Amino acid sequence: MISFVLGVEDLADTRFAVSPLQETVLSLRVLRDPGQSALHLPWRRSVLPGLGTLDTELLMSLIGKRHILPDFLTPRPTRFAPAFEDELAIARQSSPDLIRRDLLATHTPGPLPEPLHAAATDADADARVVGLCDTICELLGQYWELAIEPMWPQIRLTLEADMTYRARQLAKGGARLLFTDMHPNLRWQDGVLHIDKVVGEHRTAASGRGLLLIPSVFAQKPAPPINPDDPPVLAYPSRAVATLWAPPSTPDATALASLLGAPRATLLRILEEPLATTEVARRLSVTPSAVSQHLRVLYRRSSLGDQLAHRIPAA
Repeated sequence: MISFVLGVEDLADTRFAVSPLQETVLSLRVLRDPGQSALHLPWRRSVLPGLGTLDTELLMSLIGKRHILPDFLTPRPTRFAPAFEDELAIARQSSPDLIRRDLLATHTPGPLPEPLHAAATDADADARVVGLCDTICELLGQYWELAIEPMWPQIRLTLEADMTYRARQLAKGGARLLFTDMHPNLRWQDGVLHIDKVVGEHRTAASGRGLLLIPSVFAQKPAPPINPDDPPVLAYPSRAVATLWAPPSTPDATALASLLGAPRATLLRILEEPLATTEVARRLSVTPSAVSQHLRVLYRRSSLGDQLAHRIPAA
């Protein structure tokens, strides 16, 4: 069990961020072991054919036997939505000691895989470790372009919709409801956030550093840093991942579509429940600004809208 001790100021400084680099790194587990998440099989099948030229042996060697990944490859985001290139630059600047520490921790108690032997403890190994880090980061950049970047707009919409929902939970029930509703492995008690069923056992005091929450479509369970000295950061599974890789539904030709137009007819049908603009955009696979333009016309679903949505038959 890993625990985060959060004071009043830390709770006040609890915030969210999205991390394209973290999604890229976490997706490697699904790539290596499809049994990790059947939900991502459509994504895996779509990207595998395009990875033939990459050094997948080195990519897969980053994953420990317990599915741990090196912390230096998932640096704490410095703002709400950093660019992938900016995050990768931070990872590339990691010190040799940090790189070596995280790679060894990822594979403990076993030895480092052959592609990572340059990180073995050696007084003269620093230059080789830096070279290995450069190679890994270059490879991750290529992998991002092939496997994640084409889907990033849809992924980001999913993550932002999750954050909107979490913010509403926090407003309704405070930290207790936020964490209780986030994942069964999380438990909030007396100012301490307990994370069960993780590798490692330590207690980290936030000590004014706050808590950063990062939703992830590729995380199977909450994932804190391995090192107890790192600031409190928690990647957690995002909601609505099951619909992420499904193709957008094509509206049937209906009388309602003829009346309002297909986009507004579809929007009217999904407004049966209150939804944030980002969630509507995610479901329709469009931008939030496009949704806002239609909402300016529809405003909200009224009783007449209910009758139109439910009673006008398909043409």
